[in-house]
Amino acid sequence: MVLDAIKGARPSHTGPMSDYGDGLAQGADLVAAAENAVSQATAPLGGRRPDLLALFVCHPDPAEIARAGERAMEVAGARVAVGCSAGGVIGDGRGVEAAPAVAAWAGALPEATFTPFHLDASRTDTGIVVGGMPARTDADEVALVLADPYTFPIQGFVEHSGTALKGLPMVGGLASGPGGAGGTRLFLDGKVYERGVVGVTIGGDVRVRTLVSQGCRPVGLAMTVTAAEGPHLQGLAGQPAYRKLEQIISELDEAEQQMVAQGLHLGVAMDEYADDHRQGDFLIRGVVGADPDEGTVTVGDVVEVGRTVRFQVRDAASADADLDWLMTRFRGEGGTAGALLFSCNGRGRAMFPDADHDVLAVRRGLEPQGVAGFFAAGEIGPVAARNHLHAFTASVLAFGDSA
Repeated sequence: MVLDAIKGARPSHTGPMSDYGDGLAQGADLVAAAENAVSQATAPLGGRRPDLLALFVCHPDPAEIARAGERAMEVAGARVAVGCSAGGVIGDGRGVEAAPAVAAWAGALPEATFTPFHLDASRTDTGIVVGGMPARTDADEVALVLADPYTFPIQGFVEHSGTALKGLPMVGGLASGPGGAGGTRLFLDGKVYERGVVGVTIGGDVRVRTLVSQGCRPVGLAMTVTAAEGPHLQGLAGQPAYRKLEQIISELDEAEQQMVAQGLHLGVAMDEYADDHRQGDFLIRGVVGADPDEGTVTVGDVVEVGRTVRFQVRDAASADADLDWLMTRFRGEGGTAGALLFSCNGRGRAMFPDADHDVLAVRRGLEPQGVAGFFAAGEIGPVAARNHLHAFTASVLAFGDSA
């Protein structure tokens, strides 16, 4: 079993010392795999203690997940360690889905400030109260957030984070575990939690940026919402919403109509004052229903009258092109030395030929020293300076080159 755990182990690091590293190990002995993944991730640091460790564990037994997480945090000895269970993990240039595996990421950030936190939610007579969130400081640049969606109201928390955290960007994902509710495990500084949120605010002398690839391509023209009630679009460009959608679909070619049949989305423009709304300018939300009798189209979010919207389709080619396009633009704004990747669990082999697509694209596009992450049940990241909970996206937290 130990041999199984160290299959794919990389030789000890002999190249130039780096500030970031990643590792991934598989095997029936998950504790040994955890040790191996941490060893890979910390080797490029040249003996320095990691300041930040991120770890992600996949296994069918929550108890094994907990043991592996505890051991990984113990052997790493990082200043701050954070992580979670997942249905798949990413590291060493690979993605592994639905198989026992541990991915680890380590960063040497001696001038950065970290404030780890564990959030829990409780219901009161007046609503839900969230406890444990530290107040934002002027030094904070970003919050890394990993949530158990079964025990924490993450959608509402993200929606209100702009006010609660004074505009602090949040990046991360929704954890998952075997058997659904009750199987999720969260890791923070040597402890294992079965509910809530774990995370860390990052600031000080550190360069961090965020990237969210929503993987959609617009079809049809941009339109104004002329009538709506909650998530139900009643009017688009002065016509009944359902009739307008029919018109747009009828004008698409056969290939695009097939993509619509597989799943249609709506992009909500983030900048109402832009002269032209193109790919990347929209917050993507799923179309969850359409009623020809009522003439409505229902979206998985509330869309207000007056907003500019455009229908969207998604397939492997669109998702690949969107990620490459975003990274090209992102790369022009500065170098990336390390990256954490939160990829939707619908973007692995369900969308691409293999589970390696997103991590290889990030490696190719940003050329980080280390990149690791997990396949999330929902991704957190800012679009147009507002935090959102997404689906089918790749959300990236990028660390810049040292000064």
